[in-house]
Formats: sequence, C-alpha cells, structure tokens
Amino acid sequence: MGAAKTNHAVAIAGGGPTGLMLAGELALAGVDVAIVERRASQDLIGSRAGGLHARAIEILDQRGIADRFLSQGKVHPVVHFHIPLDISDLPTRHNYVLGLWQNHIERILAKWVGELDVPIYRGRDVTGFAQDDTGVDVALSDGQTLRAEYLVGCDGGRSLVRKAAGIEFPGWDPTTSWLIAEVETGEEPKWGVHQDARGIHGIGRVENGGSVRIVLTEQQLRLDGEPTLRDVSEALIAVYGTDFRIHSPTWISRFTDMTRQAAAYRDRRVLLAGDAAHVHPPVGGQGLNTGVQDAANLGWKLAQVVKRTSPESLLDTYHAERFPVAARVLRNTMAQVALRRTDDRTKALGDTVSALLEMDEPRKRFAAMMSGLDIHYDLGEGHPLLGRRMPDLDLVTDNGPLRVFTLLHDAVPILLNLGEPGGFDIAPWADRVRLIDAGCVGPWELPVLGAVTVPDAVLIRPDGYVAWVGDLTQPGLADALTTWFGPPAAA
Repeated sequence: MGAAKTNHAVAIAGGGPTGLMLAGELALAGVDVAIVERRASQDLIGSRAGGLHARAIEILDQRGIADRFLSQGKVHPVVHFHIPLDISDLPTRHNYVLGLWQNHIERILAKWVGELDVPIYRGRDVTGFAQDDTGVDVALSDGQTLRAEYLVGCDGGRSLVRKAAGIEFPGWDPTTSWLIAEVETGEEPKWGVHQDARGIHGIGRVENGGSVRIVLTEQQLRLDGEPTLRDVSEALIAVYGTDFRIHSPTWISRFTDMTRQAAAYRDRRVLLAGDAAHVHPPVGGQGLNTGVQDAANLGWKLAQVVKRTSPESLLDTYHAERFPVAARVLRNTMAQVALRRTDDRTKALGDTVSALLEMDEPRKRFAAMMSGLDIHYDLGEGHPLLGRRMPDLDLVTDNGPLRVFTLLHDAVPILLNLGEPGGFDIAPWADRVRLIDAGCVGPWELPVLGAVTVPDAVLIRPDGYVAWVGDLTQPGLADALTTWFGPPAAA
C-alpha cells in the first residue's frame, strides 16, 4: 500500500498551538491542509505554557473564537518583565493575561480545527522530505508519503523539518538549566518563591488537583537526558533541605536559557513557524503567543499563493515581518534571565530597572512589548497606524453596530471606509476584498503611541494589521491592494 500518495495543498508538521492555528487559518481560506502529529491524541502530559497575552487573544477574537478560551481561563491584569507590570490601562478590549495552561489551549484550538474539517494524521512523525519545483514529498514514520505544494514545520525547537531543510539555527548556548515538575507531596511544601545564591525557585499548587508545581534552578547547567524524580528530589534537598516526600510525578521536564533563531523562515516550498523558528527561555510567557502570531501572519499569505491569487514572492514578507518580532523576544528574554542572577551587582542593576519600570511611560512601553500589542511591521512611512494592529473599534454601519474584529471572522481583507460612502471603487479586487462603509464611535488610541487622528479609510489585512491608510486623494491604494491581495482582475 505504501506507494500510494495522499495529496494536500499544505502539510503541517506538528499539531501544537502554532500548527493548529495555521491549519485553522488555511482552512478558513478554503485551502486543503493536513496536520501530521506524533501524539495519538491531543492530550498533553503536564501543563507546559501558561497563558495567552493580549495580542494573541485579539487574534483569536478576530476569528470569533476568543470566548472559548476566556470561558476556561483566569484573567490577570499584569504582565511580567522583571517585575509585574499593570496592563489594565492599555487600549485594548483584552487588557490582561489569560491564565490557561497549554493543554487547554490546544484542546480548544483542536476542536476549532476539527469544525473546519482539517484531517490530522495522528501517531506518526514526519521523517524527511524532498522538494522539487512543484511541491514536496513528505515521508511519514508509518511508511506513507504525502505530496503537498508546501510543507510548514511547526514541529518545535528540535524541528526535523528545519534540520532536514539545512536551515541554520544560530544563537546562544545555554548557561542555566531549570527543573520543572508536577508531583504529589507527602508533606506540606514551602509555598511561593524562594531565592538563594543559585537562583530563583518556586513551589505552587496546580489548579483543580492535589498536585504541586515545582520550578528549581539547577546548581550546574545540565543538558543530559530526561530528568527523573530523583533529580527533582536531590535538587529540592539542595535548596530546601528536604524533598517534601515527593512522589507520583505527572510531568518532569528540564529547560534552559538556550536562545536561537532560524536564519531563514523559508527555503523555497518549506517554511518554519513557532518554536521551529525560534527558541528562548520561557520568562514572560511569550513563546506560544509568538508562534500563534507567526501562524496568523503566514496563513492568509500562504493561502493566496496556493490559490494563485498572489505570486510566491508574497511569502518573502513572512520572514521579513516575523523575524524581527522573534528577534526582539529573544533579546528581552535574554535580558530577563540576566536580571535574575543573584550576585550583588545584578541585584543593583535589577533595582535600577525596577525603579525605571515603576514609572508610567516605561511601564506602558514594556507592557505593550510583552503583550505583543506594539508590534509594528515596516510598511514604509505614513500614518502611525500603517503596519500596526487595527484597533477593535465600535463601528456604525447600515446593518447596525459592529466591532472591527467581527469583520475579520472570515479572515477576508477589509477596506474600511470611514469617510463619505460610495467613494471607493475596488471592483478589480471585489472577489478578494470587502468594502465596508461605516462611521466610528469614540477616539482611536494605540498602545504606546496614544491618540491618533481618525483616517478616511484603512485597508486591513486578514491578520488584523493595517496595509494602507488614506483618503480618496491619497495614491497607493491600488498598489497596496496588488502587493497584498494580488493583481487586479481583468475587467
């Protein structure tokens, strides 16, 4: 049977949050996409990443699925950069972090992807691939071969797809390792955060259960093999003088401050997203969020290329836009790890940074950076909104009140005309771009930048970023439409 090939337009290696989000985006655009996932089910042992930041929640809101996550999670009004930073005054409907463990995030995303009828090849791995001018042959661990026009590696930090594509993964080797475990204890542990000469340690309760979540800084950097209960026990004794009689682990893992980024996010028909493209320590909880946003950036572009409405060169904008975003995450996590050192000089530096971050302006800037609200794609000079996220304004239309994000549920680009109705003619793009005439209620306020003047019209990409701002007299709309959504249709 092995000889028969199954064809899909796009194959995704890895069904974690990034792979699931990308599959959903492609399916919304009507692209035939399939996921290859090594786990037999979506169940994830242990809780892994712990939350969604404001911009990631907005991305989910743009697709009409944010409520599924909000109903399951817990809202916290702070992000962390060295100290907790209040974000409750940031101009977004989602001015908080949603505490929700990765196993729940994945379960909800998988249900959405299931509703969109995306096939998932479970219980197998991508073991290799060969690409040619028209597509990619993807070899699976069960001997089957998939033929796809494009392959996207969403297969994590040790990405086989990245390695097999020969894409370099430069960066910084680890200096510190941490143990993380969810276990039962035989005696009451010392709750909370504990700091000593080795670093920062913490013990807390796991929601709805008797188990305990432990994070320990190891005395020496260790990279060897999978950690055991004994390793956790010995590390606890070294820090607390006792192991609190730990037993029955559900999950034990080791992570480091290794920091690396793929030199290229694309090699012809093979692309990378999420941890396959960037790894960094989990301080600040930015990894999963960055991956979900990679997927939102790539999905609509890849869909247009597959459907031949846009040239393949559109895919170059994926690396151009997302590489700098992850590079900045790498820098800020490196800075946070450095600030966690426990020598007196680092403590003095930490006190100085804390004093700065307690001031309003730096707090707002760092909070917007950590939550992803200040992302700015370089789309040239112009209105401050250009290349930034479109705020979720309250609009008044002929069909009644609407939120901007509601217009994006189908992941279709929008030309939002806030001036005189009927002025714009986008007939050559009418099959791809929706024109909406509306009035807008209330001021426009952007994170960090503050209030901006309300423009006559904005062109909003399916990922919610603004591709053009202007009025009827402003040139460039036809160029922007062509750049992002393909050449005009012949009359």
